[in-house]
Amino acid sequence: MRANLTTLLFPTILFFRFLSPSKPDPDLLHDYCIADTSAAAAQSFHLNGLPCLDPALAQPSHFATSALSKSTNPAATLFGFNVTLTNPATSFPGANAQGLSMARIDLAPGGLAPPHAHPRASEVTLLLQGTLVLVGFVDTSYRLYTQQLRPGDAFVFPKGLVHFLYNFDPVAPAVLLSGLSSQSPGAQLAPLATFRTEPQIIEDVLKKAFKINGQDVQRIQRNLGG
Repeated sequence: MRANLTTLLFPTILFFRFLSPSKPDPDLLHDYCIADTSAAAAQSFHLNGLPCLDPALAQPSHFATSALSKSTNPAATLFGFNVTLTNPATSFPGANAQGLSMARIDLAPGGLAPPHAHPRASEVTLLLQGTLVLVGFVDTSYRLYTQQLRPGDAFVFPKGLVHFLYNFDPVAPAVLLSGLSSQSPGAQLAPLATFRTEPQIIEDVLKKAFKINGQDVQRIQRNLGG
């Protein structure tokens, strides 16, 4: 009887285990895990993240960063945007293993952060500077949600969904601050993921998917620097 009960319970437990909510980054077992970026640590450990510094060596500066204070010049980029992302290895060691990262987004006048997705993180974006910034995302039923932001306004992009940020002010730049729910959120820009892969997606697939001809495919690839 006990064996039969175990046989019945195991698939049920397994089923609910897969249904349970999961987090993009594992929980900490300590108060913090300051990233140890020394060569010795890198050679000694292989893990999903960065090894921890001895807590006795923790300093207040480990938990602070000025990486997002510096403006960039996005005007010369392909779409007119630049992203500065915090990194525990180089600019924010105290954020290691905390399941978060921050980003500064600089948009040139008319600049666009094109449709893209973060496979491992949701994102909340706060407009710091700018007046004509349009943001939006598309859900899995292809419904579009958009909002024009004013300074001080924030907007949430759900995890893994395609979204964009567009500064349609032709004169003034815009600056936004984002918080992401993963140390390594990842990013896939839809235009580049479609037309700038290595090796390239075969032309017939692109022609059929977008209802365009071969010349259109080649023109888009050239325009994207391919």
